[in-house]
Amino acid sequence: MRKIKFSEGEYYHLYNRGVDKRKIFTNPAEYKRFLRYLSLLNDTATPRLTYAINHQIDEAKPRQSLVAIGAYCLMPNHFHLYATPLIDGGISKFMQRLQTAYTMYFNEKHERSGSLLQGTFKAQHADTDSYAKYLFSYIHLNPAKLIDPQWKEFGPSDFKKVREFVRKYPYSSLGEYISKEHAITDPSKFPDYFSDARDVDYHIDSWLEAKEQKQKHEP
Repeated sequence: MRKIKFSEGEYYHLYNRGVDKRKIFTNPAEYKRFLRYLSLLNDTATPRLTYAINHQIDEAKPRQSLVAIGAYCLMPNHFHLYATPLIDGGISKFMQRLQTAYTMYFNEKHERSGSLLQGTFKAQHADTDSYAKYLFSYIHLNPAKLIDPQWKEFGPSDFKKVREFVRKYPYSSLGEYISKEHAITDPSKFPDYFSDARDVDYHIDSWLEAKEQKQKHEP
């Protein structure tokens, strides 16, 4: 994959998965620890990683963030982030801290050593409005695969069930947009595509409905 030069004011899809597609989240505590790191390590004055690993995390708001996060989703064997750098080198520094801290935490808990993730993180530049909107839905609809693995190919087998599951999935930022309680995400640093919860619902539903219609009209 071509190396990307991260620029302030631009938007990026950041992602990685476990080595050999292994699970990187095996229980709720691990999901929650990663979510806490999204806040704790997003600070130019973050504490040392050893402190983050070995101490109870009860951090204040970051004084100066490295990146702004527009969306996130954690899946059993991978994660997605939609982010923009706020300082020069912010994305690379943040991702290095995030992946190192979580790997140290996971390895300690599971008494293992070595790599947990597939090398350095992957990145794609969201260089158009249409792609940026698509990413918002793509990231937030990832959990649908957990209850309907073929929904993308054939449409949701149960639209209401999939919609409700995605809306209530605890390890994505969709709930922050629906509730307008942004603990990790910072929509102010992104285009105002979704000014209220109805916009979010419409955008998510439109993708599910498009797949549902495709299923109904296929022979």
